[in-house]
Amino acid sequence: MTEVTKAVIPAAGLGTRFLPVTKSMPKEMLPIIDVPVIHYVVKEAIESGINDIIIITGRNKRAIEDYFDDAPELEMHLARNHKQDLLKTVQEISSLVDIHYIRQKEPRGLGDAVLRAEKHIGNEPFAVLLGDDIIRNAKPCTRQLIDVYSRYRCSVIAVEEVPHDKVSSYGIINGRMLEDTLYQVDDIVEKPDIDKAPSDLGAIGRYIFTPQIFDCLKGTTEGVGSEIQLTDSIRLLKERQNVYGYLFKGKRYDTGDRFGYLEAIVDSALEDDRLEPQLFEYLQNVVTRHT
Repeated sequence: MTEVTKAVIPAAGLGTRFLPVTKSMPKEMLPIIDVPVIHYVVKEAIESGINDIIIITGRNKRAIEDYFDDAPELEMHLARNHKQDLLKTVQEISSLVDIHYIRQKEPRGLGDAVLRAEKHIGNEPFAVLLGDDIIRNAKPCTRQLIDVYSRYRCSVIAVEEVPHDKVSSYGIINGRMLEDTLYQVDDIVEKPDIDKAPSDLGAIGRYIFTPQIFDCLKGTTEGVGSEIQLTDSIRLLKERQNVYGYLFKGKRYDTGDRFGYLEAIVDSALEDDRLEPQLFEYLQNVVTRHT
């Protein structure tokens, strides 16, 4: 029985929702206080049992590689100045896991980004974690999906209930409930009109795929936005095997959205003993001023 030990993290998008800062900084490197978003994504993969990660990058994404690489000059400076705690933090980042990088030469969509990893994945099941979704739960979201995969040996999509007025921003599934949190996917539609959405269950940035997804990606034509959409490939995949939607447990932060990014920062600060008292007092003052 082949276990899920490889993961693909697509991080080649242009990040237009965060311009102008993403003109020179990858959106995945935007900091949640002092830790970039993609660090949380990689950490989730590791805590889910992944030991081999492929990050799909694009132009102006070198900062991601630098972040997870060794930094000899910085380490020497920290050691010389007896900043052992910071030195340990920096060294731990570069030794987290085996990471490989593949360049998506032009932005042709999420489906095309995943397809870039085919040679590295081979004939194995693998996880996909989008580089701008942070999901917090005692049991990592990816681990939840792997457990479902282990039961059914088929591809699994993480889904959540989305507000009705937001369905046009998601891939929306039409599925039959098998258990309280598990659906068999009958169809999935990329960014449907509100009045045509088959449900309010949206696919979010976590997936487990069998390697058959690669043939489906190759057979997918350009869809919404003239890009190769992963959801269109999933529609082909479900004709070959069952595909499941799992209503995951946890709190998701869409850091590719301005308010979602702000939520992640505020909640992280409120969980930090060093910052929580000052931030809580500040927020109380803000509420008072605006009431």
